[in-house]
Amino acid sequence: MFRNIFTTFANCFKIPELKSRILFTLALLAVCRVMAYISIPGIDGAGLAKYMQEHAHGGVTSALGLYNRFAGGAYGNCAIGALGIMPYVTGSIILTLVQAVFPRLSKLAREEGGRAKIVQYGRYLTVPLCIGQGAYFANSYLHPGSAFQGYTGQLVVMDNIYLYYFLAISTMTTATLLLMWLGEQITERGIGNGVSLIITVGIVAGLPYACGDLVTMFFPAGGLESQYHLFGTGLLLLILLVVVIAGIIAITQAQRKVPVQYASRMVGRKMYQGGTNYLPLQVNQSNVMPIIFASSILMFPSPLCNWLASYAQPTFLRGPFLWLAPQLTYGAPFYLCMYALLILFFSYFWVATTFNEIQIADDLKKNGGYIPGVRPGQSTSDYLHKSMSRLTLAGAIFLTLIAVIPIMLYKQLNISQNIAQFFGGTSILIAVGVLLNTMRQVESHLMMRHYDGFLKKGRLRGRGY
Repeated sequence: MFRNIFTTFANCFKIPELKSRILFTLALLAVCRVMAYISIPGIDGAGLAKYMQEHAHGGVTSALGLYNRFAGGAYGNCAIGALGIMPYVTGSIILTLVQAVFPRLSKLAREEGGRAKIVQYGRYLTVPLCIGQGAYFANSYLHPGSAFQGYTGQLVVMDNIYLYYFLAISTMTTATLLLMWLGEQITERGIGNGVSLIITVGIVAGLPYACGDLVTMFFPAGGLESQYHLFGTGLLLLILLVVVIAGIIAITQAQRKVPVQYASRMVGRKMYQGGTNYLPLQVNQSNVMPIIFASSILMFPSPLCNWLASYAQPTFLRGPFLWLAPQLTYGAPFYLCMYALLILFFSYFWVATTFNEIQIADDLKKNGGYIPGVRPGQSTSDYLHKSMSRLTLAGAIFLTLIAVIPIMLYKQLNISQNIAQFFGGTSILIAVGVLLNTMRQVESHLMMRHYDGFLKKGRLRGRGY
């Protein structure tokens, strides 16, 4: 099996076009990684970088830990790429949700050239998002104790605070716009989706730290005896990793194929023959979005309760907030329940905003298509709504399990967050999904040149042998 994989990789470099695309993609991704280590002007991040290495990147608060992971550790390095590509992703998500509220935007997205305008609006929206998040990040560097737990050093070395804010915000905003441009260039001239690959490379950049934590976990420094058994806990983690990755691949690719029958029809003087096709309904239509939304919302309740407990008047009102704050901390039982409910809610919410069964039913009716046994029009819409609701429930339950696994490993088994993130959650979902998409594109290039691809069974079916 490994020999076939190596042979396939070698074949990739035998195709000039594919070779140039791969090298172009790797070069731009290297530039993105460099931006995660160039310090922001006016900040001396050497002390913080050393602190983060000694604490295995565990010093970032849970509210910013996910963001730091997506940025490839750039936030913890006080780097110009601290914002990462996430403001652009956030802008795209906002525009996707807004299309469900403003029909004009939804209509524009379906028109010829409309998608290009929507993408352009996303670029415009990225700028104010970068300025707002950049101001927050610049303030966190000015007062590092609130963001980096246990760090008591000073990061900002400039005396003029206003000049520092201007340089920090403008630098981080420019870096994010550059990352956005590099991602679009990868998508157009490279291989895979550029924005997704930039996020994935940032996630994979944490793998060496996870490996270091894994070695320390079973072989502690100073000759101490480990509380974890290599052939017990280690084997369990290996099996869990294989099961989680296999489950993510299965659910990511899983779909229900609804058969659609097209009747013969005459358009002008041209006769279109009827036939049978299928409408694919994804089990995990919302992908990783529900986990991102749920994590983002649960960042704020616990700090807000602590703040209200400090300033609430009269004094007897502080009691409920003091009780609620620890219940909403990362990994608490009540936090896990809220996390699961929010993932279920946002799974249905995202499907409701992106899957328009009424439009699909109308399009089928206009093109002479129908689902066997279902009347065209409203009945088809109801059938698709019912089918999608059931599939969404299965996908939402799967997302909940995947999201809870790293939290349980971290809290119950006391396993490092660097290790736990590769056993579930947002990171592994994004990484596996992006790698699958990239492999499909490489596979298509290999198939066009009659080379063997990665998926032997799929290749043979495609060739019709």
